[in-house]
Amino acid sequence: MDETHHTFCRICESLCGLEVTVGDGRITKIRPDDDHVATGGFACVKGIKQHQLYSSPDRLLYPERRVGDRWERASWGEAQGEIGAKVRELIDRHGPDSIAMYVGTAAGFSVLHPVFAQGFMDGLGSTSMYASATQDCANKFAAAREIYGFPFTQPFPDVDRTECLIIVGANPVVSKWSFLQVADPTKRLREIAQRGGRVVVIDPRRTETARAATDHVFIRPDTDVFFYLAFLHELLATGGVDRARVAEHMTGLAEVEALVEVWTPERSAEVTQIPAETLRELVAAYRSADGAALYSSTGVNMGTNGVLAFWLQEVINAVSGNLDRRGGTLVGEGVIDFAKFGVRTGTLMANDTSRIGGIRKVNDAYPGGVLADEILTPGPGQVKALFVTGGNPLITMADAGRLREAFGQLELLVTLDIYRNETGSLAHYTLPATDPFQRADLPFIFPLMLGLQSRPYLQATRPVVEPDGEQRDEATIYLGLAKACGVGLFGSKGAQRALEAATRRNTKRLRRERPDAQPAVPAEGMLNLLLRLTGQPGFKKLLEHPHGWRRTEHEERSFLGERVVTDDGKVHLAPERLVERAAGLEASFDRARGDADRLLLITKRHVKTHNSWTHNHEDMVKGDGGDTNHLYVHPDDADRIGVDDGAYADVSTDVATVRLPVKRWEELMPGTVAMPHGWGHQHATGLSVAAKTRGVNVNLLAASGPASVDPASGMSQLTGLPVDVVPAAGPHDPTDWSGIPTAEREAQAEDRSRSRAGNRAVPVEVG
Repeated sequence: MDETHHTFCRICESLCGLEVTVGDGRITKIRPDDDHVATGGFACVKGIKQHQLYSSPDRLLYPERRVGDRWERASWGEAQGEIGAKVRELIDRHGPDSIAMYVGTAAGFSVLHPVFAQGFMDGLGSTSMYASATQDCANKFAAAREIYGFPFTQPFPDVDRTECLIIVGANPVVSKWSFLQVADPTKRLREIAQRGGRVVVIDPRRTETARAATDHVFIRPDTDVFFYLAFLHELLATGGVDRARVAEHMTGLAEVEALVEVWTPERSAEVTQIPAETLRELVAAYRSADGAALYSSTGVNMGTNGVLAFWLQEVINAVSGNLDRRGGTLVGEGVIDFAKFGVRTGTLMANDTSRIGGIRKVNDAYPGGVLADEILTPGPGQVKALFVTGGNPLITMADAGRLREAFGQLELLVTLDIYRNETGSLAHYTLPATDPFQRADLPFIFPLMLGLQSRPYLQATRPVVEPDGEQRDEATIYLGLAKACGVGLFGSKGAQRALEAATRRNTKRLRRERPDAQPAVPAEGMLNLLLRLTGQPGFKKLLEHPHGWRRTEHEERSFLGERVVTDDGKVHLAPERLVERAAGLEASFDRARGDADRLLLITKRHVKTHNSWTHNHEDMVKGDGGDTNHLYVHPDDADRIGVDDGAYADVSTDVATVRLPVKRWEELMPGTVAMPHGWGHQHATGLSVAAKTRGVNVNLLAASGPASVDPASGMSQLTGLPVDVVPAAGPHDPTDWSGIPTAEREAQAEDRSRSRAGNRAVPVEVG
C-alpha cells in the first residue's frame, strides 16, 4: 500500500517542501508540497526527479576497494580497518597535517555531516581542510569576517518588501537564491514589479532571471568591481549617504571616500561598458526607493576581484541606510546567536595559513586552488592522504588536469558518496553514503543557525525510505573511521566512547524492526538535543507540523548596535586587509583595458543540471544535444571567428585547450562566450549514463597555484577568463576530458608549456 510522506528537498538552499509517495519501500513519485508554510507548492525539475538519481543501478551499496583497475567489494570492517591502519602509518611518518579533507557542497545541506567530518579531522589533529566554498563563495565569507566580525554574517535582500533590487552576476531563476531561501524566484521577482518596484539584472548575458526582471544591463565579464566603485562614487557625489547612521554604527567612511574618488562612472565605463548615464540612473533609482538592495552571487564571486566587489556592495547597502532596514537588507536570526558563539569559541575563525602560498584560511578551510601544489610539493606537511566527502573536486576545481595528476600521487584517497564519480574513480576506497531521503534532518546551518530564509520556519523530517545494501550516513561513517584510526571525534576520547555507546543502543533498537539494519548514530536524538538546547520545539513537536513550523518574521533595526561582533561593535567599512587588497585595482583596471579585444569566458548552468551530478540520468541529458555542453557565442563573434552552429571549436587559455560544439546565441554580450560547468564525465567508472556523454570540463581552463589565488578570499578565478577561440583543426574525441584526441592534445600541451613561463593569461596580484 502506498504511503505519503512530507519532507523537504536538500539539494540546494531552496529547501522546497515535498510530498513523497512510497510503495514497497521505494519512492514512486515526488510532488511539491502545496501546503508548505514557506515554499507553497514550488519545486524544480531536479527536486521532483531526484529519487530517480538515487535509485540508479550505479548507486553505491557497499564499501569498495580498488585493486589496480578493478573494484572489489569489502566489508565495513575491512575498509575502515585498512583505512585506519594507513592513516596511522602516514601520521607516524609525516604528521597529522599529511591527512587532508575536501568537503563538497552536498555535505553542507545536512546538519550532522559537516559537524562529524570536522570532528574526525579534529580527532586526527589535522588542520588540512579544503572546501568547495573556495570555488564559488569564499569571497563573501572573507569579506564578512572583516566587515561584520564573523564570516557567516550575511545580510540578504528583503525580497518581499524591497522597492529596488539590483542583481549582479546572479541567476536565481535557474540556480536558486544563494545564501538565502527564496522559493519560486520567478514569481517573487515579478511580484516586486507588480507592486511598483524595480528589478535590475547586471550580467554579461540576458539570463532567465533578466527575463523576469524589469531591466537588464550588459556588463563586461570580470569588471564588476569597477561597477561597484562607480556606483559608490556616484552615491557619495549625490548625497546618498545616511551620515548620521554611519556615525552611530560604522567606521571607515573617510577611507572609502578616498578609495572611490577617482572611479567616476565615465572611467569605470571604459571597462564595464555600462554607459555613465545608465549607471547614474541606476544610482538615482536605488536612492529614491523606499528600501533598496544590491545582491550578487557566483558571477561576481568567481572573478579576480570577488572579495573587493562584495565588500563594496556591502558598503553601498550600509552607508545608504539600507542595511538592517525593511525593504533593504536584513540580517537573519537563527536558533542561536551563531556569530556571537563563533567569535567566543573561535569556530570558523582560524588564522592558519597554507604551506604553499601562505594564504589564510576562510571558514577554517584552505584554498582549493593550492591543493594540487600541497600534494605535489615535497616537504613537512605535504598532503599524502585525502578524504573527499560529498564532493567531486576533479570536476569543480580549477586546473582539473593538474589536480588529476596530483590525486594519482596520493597514498590514500577515500570518497564518501552515493556514486563512484570522477574523483571516486581514482580513489583507493569508496564508502557508500545515504541520500537525503534516507536520513533524519533539520534545515542546514544557514537557515537553522543564521535564519537565512526570506520566510523563516523550522521543519523536521524522518527518513522517508530505508537505506539499501550497506549504506551508512556520514556521521556514522566518521564515528567508525575515528575508531579505526585510534582517535576520538572532536579530539575527545570521552565523546568518542559516548557516541559509540549511543550508536550501539540505537542500532539495537533499529534491528528489532529490521534485522539487517546498518549501525547508525541516533541522529534524531542529537537533532532533538540541538533544538532543545536552543529553546526551540523538539524534533517530535516539529514532526507534528509536516508542512513546516513558522518562526517570527525578520525585524529591521535588530542588527546594528545589537549583533555586530567586531571588536568595537560597529560595521567596519574600511577593513585594513581589504583596503590593502584594493591597492591592486589600478593593475586590474589596466589588465581589463588590455583585454578589451579578447573574448572572455563565463560559465552557465542548465535548469536540469546541478553542479556535476545530475548528468547520470537519461532525462537530464536528452534532447537538443543534451549529452554535451556547448560553447555559446554571439553571432557577431561567431562570424568573426568563422564557426557555424554545431561546428566544433577549440577554446584555449595558457593552461589548457578544450574542444566542444558551438551554439550561436544572441543572449550574450558581444565579446563574451559561455560554457556550462559540471561536464567531463568520461573517466567516471561508476556513472554509466554520464560517462557516455560528450561534454568537456570548463575548469580544465582555469589556473591553479598560489599566484592564481586571491590572497584575501582563497578563491581561484573561474569566470571572466580571457580565451582564444578558433575552429577545431581535428575531430572531437568524446572519451577525453578535453574533447581533443590524445596525440593532438599532448602536442598542444607541449606548445603551452614552452610559452607558459611569465605569460599566464589570467595573472592575479598577490598581496
